[in-house]
Amino acid sequence: MNIIVAVDKNWAIGNKGQLLVAIPADQKMFREETMGKVVVMGRKTLESLPGGQPLHGRTTIVLTHDKSYKVKGAAVCHDLNEALEELKKYPSEDIFICGGQGVYEQFLPYCNVAHVTYIDYAYEADTYFPNLEASPEWIVAAESDEQTYFNLCYEFRMYVKVKK
Repeated sequence: MNIIVAVDKNWAIGNKGQLLVAIPADQKMFREETMGKVVVMGRKTLESLPGGQPLHGRTTIVLTHDKSYKVKGAAVCHDLNEALEELKKYPSEDIFICGGQGVYEQFLPYCNVAHVTYIDYAYEADTYFPNLEASPEWIVAAESDEQTYFNLCYEFRMYVKVKK
């Protein structure tokens, strides 16, 4: 399974239910990586998307504790085990965990690849992704040259889990 995330230099991912910044090249990379694949996200992440609807061209699985929650065009699961059972229908390499913080934390142990857009800036934030740099389990397997968007510097990194 894959994780896909944009983080700032403190590994922050959001503030008050919103992404920290929208970088067109990051959005394009997300689209290209996930198109035709399976995306897994929490209810709040889904509701933060345009129109609060599943992303076009992808199979969407939404996690929520709300037993009555339904959304057209998505499978709804109510806990990690139910989601893992649903995900057995799909090739592992086609699954992308898309957030938010709680969903990332629950699925990280099951993922082998993390696609990280690392933004060299510290934002005001209230949600975070685990710092893969601080984990001996993860190594950088590939990284892009430094990119810029106005005055922001960022790079795309691919982390892989080290086999034990």
